[in-house]
Amino acid sequence: MATARRPSAGGQRRDPRHERLDAINQEFLCDPKFSDEEDLEEKLAVFKEKYMEFDLNNQGEIDLMSVKRMMEKMGAPKTHLELKKMISEVTGGVSETISYQDFVNVMLGKRSAVLKLVMMFEGKANESNPKPSGPPPERDIASLP
Repeated sequence: MATARRPSAGGQRRDPRHERLDAINQEFLCDPKFSDEEDLEEKLAVFKEKYMEFDLNNQGEIDLMSVKRMMEKMGAPKTHLELKKMISEVTGGVSETISYQDFVNVMLGKRSAVLKLVMMFEGKANESNPKPSGPPPERDIASLP
């Protein structure tokens, strides 16, 4: 008779990507290039969550279809050619997928990559424009443009 497996003390197994991405985050925290970056630890935590959200195949890299879904979710759909150009911009043209290191380098870097701009736009839009709940207010003819 087979014995039932008990869950670990935490209840669920931790996603192995967490440890891998935490190790990469630690490298950025120890890198003197980023020592003057304000709130680096908090930024890296946000980047890790965003990256994992769009790592659809759980392989530790964001591929073309993942970037496509990310852009659609942000309300900025792109053509395949535009997506390939974005990936090439992030990776320096050496890969067809975005690694976590590439992602963080772009987000912390000084240059304005398209992906960085879109991610920043999404964050600011979510902060400053909470969606109103309930039905829209009644309008009369005088309120029309």
